[in-house]
Amino acid sequence: MEVSAATYPRVGLKSFPQTLPLADHEVVLTFDDGPLATTTPKVLAALAAECVRATFFVIGRSAAEFPNLVRQMAEAGHTVAHHSWSHPLMPRMGFQRARQDIDRGIAAVELAQNGTATETPSTPFFRFPYFASTSQTLELLQSRAIVVFGADLWASDWDRLSPAQELALVTQRLRRAGKGIILFHDSKARTAAMLPEFLRYLRRNGYRVVHVAAAGGVPQKLAPWQRRFWESGFWTSVCVRGVSWPPE
Repeated sequence: MEVSAATYPRVGLKSFPQTLPLADHEVVLTFDDGPLATTTPKVLAALAAECVRATFFVIGRSAAEFPNLVRQMAEAGHTVAHHSWSHPLMPRMGFQRARQDIDRGIAAVELAQNGTATETPSTPFFRFPYFASTSQTLELLQSRAIVVFGADLWASDWDRLSPAQELALVTQRLRRAGKGIILFHDSKARTAAMLPEFLRYLRRNGYRVVHVAAAGGVPQKLAPWQRRFWESGFWTSVCVRGVSWPPE
């Protein structure tokens, strides 16, 4: 699903009155606060095993520490989005400092992913830490045509849950909601541990994982022939046992 600020400037019913136009049994998988060397590779492996793509809202300082993991996300076809530089509670820091933290985070992720530190995001998606925005920061992102993501339901993986408890909680919430943007954290070991079973649950119960991307956007690191396959839609239609074709 291609998403732009022109049509969906702010999405996620936990924060906003509007969300993405998902059909029943459609979900968008999102992961915050990574990358982290001990957990993100496990999340990427689980997603690859089930042939699904997600959106990662990356913290800038973590991208600076683990740029190879940011590149792995992008090269696997996932959407790499933005989550500030230092994960602050922005309403407490003043608008100018909040803007600086947003821009520094975007630049760090762009440097890790594409080799150039720029405050113009190649994927104009942003999620506020703690979902804590202000009218000024919302207006700032809207003026820059950056989509602000909330969530429709979450796994509460910030709580002290076992992987089995997290799985039971998120599947219960999904059954009630029927669809939606789901929030996880690829920095949490419990989420990395439960994710393979959650993805199998989705497959067994007829859910469809929708991959969101910037309108008109394609993965950055594609050769011209690979780009033609992506734009045709064939790239995402062929995946056997976690291997997409054509190869990277």
